[in-house]
Amino acid sequence: MAAPAAASLVARVSLPPRLRPTAASPLGPSVHGPRSRRRHLRFRRSPSSSAGTAAASSPSVPSSSPETPGSGIGDALGDVEIYSAATGEPVLFRDLWDQNEGVAVVALLRHFGCPCCWELASVLRDTKERFDSAGVKLIAVGVGTPAKARILAERLPFPLEYLYADPDRKAYNLLGLYFGVGRTFFNPASAKVLSRFDSLKEAVKNYTIEATPDDRAGVLQQGGMFVFKAKELLYARKDEGTGDHAPLDDVLNICCKVPVT
Repeated sequence: MAAPAAASLVARVSLPPRLRPTAASPLGPSVHGPRSRRRHLRFRRSPSSSAGTAAASSPSVPSSSPETPGSGIGDALGDVEIYSAATGEPVLFRDLWDQNEGVAVVALLRHFGCPCCWELASVLRDTKERFDSAGVKLIAVGVGTPAKARILAERLPFPLEYLYADPDRKAYNLLGLYFGVGRTFFNPASAKVLSRFDSLKEAVKNYTIEATPDDRAGVLQQGGMFVFKAKELLYARKDEGTGDHAPLDDVLNICCKVPVT
């Protein structure tokens, strides 16, 4: 695919008609309506935790809240139901990794039809061996149905056993990830994708728009990256805009203790 073609692909796939979200927040009424107050868990910064400090220093981290303990986020997320891309069956987050000692990287993609998310998924796939060697569980979640997730998994490819679907954006709403036209199409942070253009072009070689959610409101969802040890949140970062992904060296250094080469 020529470079101009890849660039037009990103623009063509991402731009939807004017839409309003339809998914309801698991914490109450829709969190994205223009007149609603955004309700979500906010993360507590632990002054004694170097990992917490690294997360809090990111401009994309949700604001700290003294009334919300860090372990509460893991408990709340643990009750969220998503779907296995491999089987199509529902599964709770708490069943995806050891809730006593296990370490997990939870990567929330935008949606399965986002070309930038194909690029992120390819990077996570190529880094998985390093996660495995450190005993870290990789969990990639996207907006859409399990059938849409399987399109990405088959054409990229990406291992199905680590891929999950959140068609109602329950985890995204709970974690307060960004949503909307401005964040999706007009945020300056999206310019970062230009520095990864070769990686993007390689990732979308087998891309198809068929992976886009049928509920087109899903294309306005932004993603984020989270690292947990058991139920404790070690690292949190919300994507500011399309293509603004968490620095992978931060994630590796925190959860794997392996320097990026």
